[in-house]
Amino acid sequence: MLNGKTIYITGADRGLGLALSKVFLKSNFKVFAGRYMTDWTELDELKKDHCDDLHIFTLDVTDQQSVDQAADYIKEHAGQLDILINNAAIYKDRSEDIFGEFNYDDMIAHYNTNALGPLRVSKSVVPLLMKGDSKILANISSEAGSLADSWRKKEYGYCMSKTALNMQLTILQNQLAEYGIKVLAFHPGYVKTYIFGDFNPDATIDAIESATGIMEQILKSPAINEHMYIDYQGNKLNW
Repeated sequence: MLNGKTIYITGADRGLGLALSKVFLKSNFKVFAGRYMTDWTELDELKKDHCDDLHIFTLDVTDQQSVDQAADYIKEHAGQLDILINNAAIYKDRSEDIFGEFNYDDMIAHYNTNALGPLRVSKSVVPLLMKGDSKILANISSEAGSLADSWRKKEYGYCMSKTALNMQLTILQNQLAEYGIKVLAFHPGYVKTYIFGDFNPDATIDAIESATGIMEQILKSPAINEHMYIDYQGNKLNW
């Protein structure tokens, strides 16, 4: 079994997930990195510098068998888990506004990945989180999931999937509070990532900056009754 703090990060191939892996490795965590694209090599490069501390495995959060295999791997190699970050998500929808064409298959894919994906992963490792010291169940949500501050006139699939995620997290917190597990929903900012498929240079925040802020908020070990929905700098968001 591994000694030291352990963290499980989904969608760790690139972008924010890769940045989260980097910042937690620098803080001496044992990182379990789930990746979807095996042909993306940056995690392998990172492994060269963090041989014993970085565990990489293939993970598809829409596939129950893949999720279960990842959980079994962590159980076998660590026996417990301090932090989970559900980061894996998609933002690819060919739909237009209410007067244009809708692509319902794209919307369903958003829901399956962005809402049900984190639920599958969380369910698979809650027993390991209960054995950990930190007991943090963190999720990368978005300001797009806020009902109170909704401003868009399209992007139905993505926004609804993040709102569904937010509801999921409130229910999880209701149940897991008695076990000492803190649930968090992060808006990471407008991050320079590949969530649209290609790199988005027009975004305003570097992935490492966002990841560092998220790590700092997590390591503060917020109390169970503290507001769950925050940005990477700790500012509260409205549900």
